[in-house]
Amino acid sequence: MVESLARLRVAAWPLVIGMIAGGAAVLFAGPGLFWGLVALGLAVLLIVQFVTFQEPILRAPEEQAVDPLLPPMTRVLMDQLPIPVMLLDDNEQVLFVNRSMRDVLGPGLDRKRASSVLRNPDVLEAIAAARQGRATNVPFSLPVPIERHYQAYAARISGSPSVTALLLHDLTVVRRSEQLRTDFIANASHELRTPLAAVSGFIDTLRGHAKEDQAARAQFLDIMAVEAERMRRLIEDLLSLSRIEMNEHVKPEGRIHLESVVRQAIAALKPLAAQDHITMTVQAAPGVADMVIGEQDELVQLFQNLIHNALKYGREQGLVEVTIGQSDGQVFAAVRDDGEGIAPSAIPRLTERFYRVDVKRSREKGGTGLGLAIVKHIINRHQGRLGIESRQGEGSTFTVFLPAAPAELPAEPASPEPVTEML
Repeated sequence: MVESLARLRVAAWPLVIGMIAGGAAVLFAGPGLFWGLVALGLAVLLIVQFVTFQEPILRAPEEQAVDPLLPPMTRVLMDQLPIPVMLLDDNEQVLFVNRSMRDVLGPGLDRKRASSVLRNPDVLEAIAAARQGRATNVPFSLPVPIERHYQAYAARISGSPSVTALLLHDLTVVRRSEQLRTDFIANASHELRTPLAAVSGFIDTLRGHAKEDQAARAQFLDIMAVEAERMRRLIEDLLSLSRIEMNEHVKPEGRIHLESVVRQAIAALKPLAAQDHITMTVQAAPGVADMVIGEQDELVQLFQNLIHNALKYGREQGLVEVTIGQSDGQVFAAVRDDGEGIAPSAIPRLTERFYRVDVKRSREKGGTGLGLAIVKHIINRHQGRLGIESRQGEGSTFTVFLPAAPAELPAEPASPEPVTEML
């Protein structure tokens, strides 16, 4: 009621002045001038109203709030910063986010409250403390889609109007380095213990009662060579897995033909397939767009691991098929073997480190138990997914789904030779 009276009081003076001017026009110049003034006034009023109401419509809500604080050049510079930045108003609503922050939290952040885009109590408490003038540092983690670790810094940078800045410092590489060092020591000490014990036992035997036994010496040296080769493969796989995990949160760039990657992996494995007389084939649907976002070396390693597993667990004189296609904006490659298949209870654990369905057969075939773990982490980095289907007695199919590459990204040239080790 009070607001309505105030508005009426503001509008009363122009109305009174208009009535006086209209009466004077009628008295001194007749009704013609009066109606002319009325028409002119209405035209001016319409023009003023059009300009007044159009300006907020043409400008985005976030630009209205931030423009007085951030000139266009400042907005462009902040948008290019590699550090994620967010500006919040006094109600903890998002005024501005740069490109790096959108990469972390996703799109659609403008004008939302901080509690709806940052569901971390420690970060929200830091923002509340910053609004009261206390700059705060807190660690927090984002578990999905890939676990990432940050140090959040919140501080008030303007009192009138109140603006709070939130900056994120990426600690993922540091945390991964610490975890990987711990995992490497634990895994290496556990998996290397058996071959080291075997080699040490044979050395003691050759120094002792088998010192003069040439037949035993030759047999033991052959076994020691096998165990040493097993240790070499294990160390290489652990180092490869550590390297991939270190960069798992970094998105790959560039476009790659998935079919060329698959054919490169098959070319590297032809000698192994020839030993068991296994035929390998590649089938691509006609006209399929097989360009994916990815890194050449890692994708070659991924398909080497899957195809190598198909060779190890397929039938002798059997068939390994790789089918390439496209579905729902993703490109897929399915690796199928005709082996014994996998029990349903074992499928969820296949990508665990050192998990083997058949331990004896895996070691006889030179497996380390890390191949599918490496596949999982490469797929995570490429923002894809892995599907596993298997029926006992009929074989298994491992399908890799990867995002299709947009046309504007540059294509990477295919490497003529494989650059990763076979697992």
